[in-house]
Amino acid sequence: MGTLGRAIYSVGFWIRETGQALDRIGCRLQGNFHFQEQLSRHRTLMNIYDKTPVVDKSAFVAPGASIIGDVQVGCGSSIWYGCVLRGDVNSISVGSGTNIQDNSLVHAAKSNLSGKEFPTIIGDKVTIGHSAILHGCTIEDEAFVGMGAALLDGVVVEKHAMVAAGALVRQNTKIPAGEVWGGNPAKFLRKLTDEEIAFILESASNYSNLAQVHAAENVKPFDEIEFEKALRKKYAKRDEEYDSMLGVVRETPPELILPDNIKAPALA
Repeated sequence: MGTLGRAIYSVGFWIRETGQALDRIGCRLQGNFHFQEQLSRHRTLMNIYDKTPVVDKSAFVAPGASIIGDVQVGCGSSIWYGCVLRGDVNSISVGSGTNIQDNSLVHAAKSNLSGKEFPTIIGDKVTIGHSAILHGCTIEDEAFVGMGAALLDGVVVEKHAMVAAGALVRQNTKIPAGEVWGGNPAKFLRKLTDEEIAFILESASNYSNLAQVHAAENVKPFDEIEFEKALRKKYAKRDEEYDSMLGVVRETPPELILPDNIKAPALA
């Protein structure tokens, strides 16, 4: 963003702030009779100066997630509810078909004591479990990070490697392909089986399909959402004995059937 761009941004910012200030003054003048709408300042995508998130149009970013600054998200990837990807001091790159599950945190390191920079790089078809922490590390294609794991600066997880749930991987640790590491601090546990390696790919595929379902739900218009609420209330399941006492016969709603390409998500 050049000088002109910054100037235009500043003008826009102050116009918005002035409008909000006038709204607050008007509310005070109306006293107890005013209706004040609470403004949420949360933005799913947020710039930091000239650093702008770049998210592929086929990726799913859940409401409540935050993607900030120098972050790239590839096609078919999914960033789930409550995640924060903060690319302010360095860049974050997420490949294609990767899922970063609920409440995970991804950040980067500007530099260590020797001056080496540590961007965070996440490859293709990677699964990052719920509430994981990734900081200045590299996760290669088709790797798996379990729930609640923490990976520090300089960590490298090679292709088809797995970090167990709750593991703490110390700085500059390299986890070789085909191995499972776990514990605090994380250590080699055993080799992955062929079935477990296949599970990593299946997990990525399942989450990619599941993200399409959530994306479709999140773009429904208000009228459709309210109509579905009314249907659920009408067909709500009640105790049969209670209904018989009232002489009520309820219609049974059709069973929810997912498309063939949607499978129940595997536990991360």
